[in-house]
Amino acid sequence: MRQRNLLDLLLLAAVWGGSFLFMRVAVADFGPVALIELRVGLAALFLLPAALWRGKLPLIAKHWKALLMVGTLNAAVPFLLYAYAAQSLGAGFLSVANAITPVWGAVIGWLWLKDRLAWTRSLGLMIGVVGIVVLVWDKLNFSDGGTGPAVLAAISAPVFYGIAANWTKRFLTGVDALANATGSMIGASLVLLPLAIAFWPETPASAQAWISTILLAVVCTGAAYIIFFRLIANVGPTGAVSVTFLVPIFGVVWGAWFLDESITPSIAAGAAIILVGTALALGLLKRRA
Repeated sequence: MRQRNLLDLLLLAAVWGGSFLFMRVAVADFGPVALIELRVGLAALFLLPAALWRGKLPLIAKHWKALLMVGTLNAAVPFLLYAYAAQSLGAGFLSVANAITPVWGAVIGWLWLKDRLAWTRSLGLMIGVVGIVVLVWDKLNFSDGGTGPAVLAAISAPVFYGIAANWTKRFLTGVDALANATGSMIGASLVLLPLAIAFWPETPASAQAWISTILLAVVCTGAAYIIFFRLIANVGPTGAVSVTFLVPIFGVVWGAWFLDESITPSIAAGAAIILVGTALALGLLKRRA
């Protein structure tokens, strides 16, 4: 991998790892729904000028139904689940739970699009599930005030990412990356708008919450899409998705550094197992002859 691409990979991992930190900071003031509406809405406003400049609006209009579905599956629902979970779970935990995403993408592609799933990838799926169990085992408390519901939300979000990836492959192959990103963010903001109006916080948010939200939207969503699609163009989808291995590292470090979150044995062990399973599911680890 060339130095420029490696720097892009590290930057993207750092940015996406930081998204869980910003959600943790801002969700207390805005609540999950308003926070995510601001995230996708501001991201859409950030991407829209570039889409206008490059003449992508006709393409967005042509594929608006598919883009609306991608925005719902790839942004509105999973972002909302993570924001809900961020009210009681740490940024490090959330970033590790997110690492299972490529595994779900592989298995859903196998079930829906009949993509070939080699035995090593099937093994990776099973290992990844074991990693999730290790990660959440000590947090599955469904008593009043327990973190059980938040844990279920966090581990459900990657399933929607997996569905969205295969939906994009099925219905949006050949659609320009910028049009895809802009259209999906517009779609997500429209889907969440009625809920955001209904659940908009009565108390004004703090300056810290607003700064975190703007960074979450512009840097961790809008700019991150540009970096990610540039990586896909330069190193291919498999190379680009290897960012999954670095996001938990940054997520755990940012949470420990800025929010004094503890790195528990279950988080460390779960992360290691999930990453091995993900590597197998992606075909990055192959059996030696």
